[in-house]
Amino acid sequence: MIASVLRLSRADCKASGIRDAYSIHKIVYSLFPKKDDATRDFLFADKGGDRDCRQILILSERKPDLPVFGEIISKEIPDLFLKCDYYGFEVTVNPTQRKGVTHKIVPIRGMENLHEWFIGKAPSLGFEVETQSLQVTRIGVQSFDKIKEGKTFKQTHGTATFIGKLKVTDRQAFIKSFRQGIGRAKGFGFGLLQIVPIKN
Repeated sequence: MIASVLRLSRADCKASGIRDAYSIHKIVYSLFPKKDDATRDFLFADKGGDRDCRQILILSERKPDLPVFGEIISKEIPDLFLKCDYYGFEVTVNPTQRKGVTHKIVPIRGMENLHEWFIGKAPSLGFEVETQSLQVTRIGVQSFDKIKEGKTFKQTHGTATFIGKLKVTDRQAFIKSFRQGIGRAKGFGFGLLQIVPIKN
């Protein structure tokens, strides 16, 4: 796996037409030209920035192309990085669940419900969350206009950022979560599990 940081200056952002999540989506996708019928093999997270620079984190199976605007720095992730037992983490997700007999996808709302949802979901992702450490921030909605086949569609995603500490309980499931991301709408900047090894 390859970790990259795409840095865009204020001038780069203006020249590339960044105005919403969809424009970020298009910029990141331009770094990974589609090969035949291959599925997406990268994740990203827009970290925002200050008045001088915007940063986008990218995790990918292959090295990204050089960007038209901005600069990108990439490095291989060593195997040992995913062999620790404890990590500090941050992940921005589109929190949803299936409801009723129709299995309709509905957003999860409310701080308590978000806490319960993430803690309950963690075991299937290969880890358990240190409950006392869990914080939920930047709860809101991501909305943008998407153009497809000449038509404009309004697309909306709920968004919440989870920060805390985790303990790996199933190594293979954890590695899969890291590589493939968490939850829905990963093509629009959700699901990248950002982790830092920590001592117990």
